[in-house]
Amino acid sequence: MKDFGIERIGRVYRERAIAATPPRAVIGLEAEFHLFVNGRRRRPEKVFGDPSRLVRQRMIPRTGKSFQLPAGGAIYFDTGVIEVATPIVELEPGCCYRATRLLWEQIRYLRVEVDYWAKRHSCQCRLQGFSTHYNFSFPNARRSKLRNTTKLAYLLAHILPAPVILLATNRQSSAVGVRPRGNRIEVTADFTPDPALMLATCAFIAGIVQTVLRWEDFGLRQLNQNAIPRITPFRLRKHSSRRGWRVMGDSLGQNPFTSDINAPLWKLRDDRVVSLRAIAAETLKPFRRRIWRISDSSTLEHIAAVFAGDARALLDFEKRPAAYDDVGRAIDWGRRMRRWSRSRYEKIIHQVIAREPMRIGQKRYRADRMNGWYQVDFREVGTKRRCTFNLDELVQLSAAKKAAPPKSRKRTPVGKPRAKFKE
Repeated sequence: MKDFGIERIGRVYRERAIAATPPRAVIGLEAEFHLFVNGRRRRPEKVFGDPSRLVRQRMIPRTGKSFQLPAGGAIYFDTGVIEVATPIVELEPGCCYRATRLLWEQIRYLRVEVDYWAKRHSCQCRLQGFSTHYNFSFPNARRSKLRNTTKLAYLLAHILPAPVILLATNRQSSAVGVRPRGNRIEVTADFTPDPALMLATCAFIAGIVQTVLRWEDFGLRQLNQNAIPRITPFRLRKHSSRRGWRVMGDSLGQNPFTSDINAPLWKLRDDRVVSLRAIAAETLKPFRRRIWRISDSSTLEHIAAVFAGDARALLDFEKRPAAYDDVGRAIDWGRRMRRWSRSRYEKIIHQVIAREPMRIGQKRYRADRMNGWYQVDFREVGTKRRCTFNLDELVQLSAAKKAAPPKSRKRTPVGKPRAKFKE
């Protein structure tokens, strides 16, 4: 008897290419860094060639020019920056903690490799934080004529800017953006060198996205129906890359990145004049419950404290903090970040990158390549025949293997001699 249709699954995946996406909602974070060598900004492509010449340990290749880091995420060089990304994480309670922790684990691993390379080449290297991207999948089951990624991104571009500016930007920031990316939404902002603020930003965006996905449609009338404050004037700009929109310094009549965040400078459509903090606090109200459910009360309290002025935002500093210019030297995790266990996807990814043979059904396979974020290409040990499985299949097979009862061994009755071999 063949376990769980292993041969059938493998045959289907070999015979036809499937644009695989997780059936459940997932999230993932990315961070980009400028590389400085001896105080001068350098393109990582020119310095290292590709990531395999920076990272000492052998890495599993991915589709394109990226590699799977031994810490679980991905690394690639993208138009002059070093970019690290987390694997996808199931969207469930604790996912924002897991995703934020995962991103900082990739940053820590990158920092160690850069320091080792610098020591070997007798030079000084540092990583300057550039941007963070917050990605959220858009399940196919929630699509309709009035509900697609483009309409969702446009609506989010009217909700997110003021709160995200407070949570994730600094005095030298220039934009907060939202991009529709096929089967996901990507929110772009400056890199946040503080893990607690990055966690708060991730939880806030996740709570808003999950709430908006439950609305009947993604029209702008939802802003009034849900009492979301609207600044006037409000001019969205095209995103700097690909499709999408962003709010920049000249989008709101005044520059929100250089203005006093506590002063009543912003006129709303209902003729009130309030501060940026007051706008963010008002925007939080319809989303509190979902933010609490996707994170916890401590994170929600931190978000509310930043909006109320009881906790510091990076815009409270007159200048951009020095932590931006040398990221990864010291990482303040905090107790809350440590207490969450690995998700099911995380555990499978770590088994894959170990490249140890995995028994799937009656055969043994070794990971050959990450095929996007959801699929893994394996080769059968011995025959080298390729077979592709997605993360959910691997999770199911791993759980079934643990649940299977141990095979009983036949024992020779005590006192009964074993039969001798006869030629």
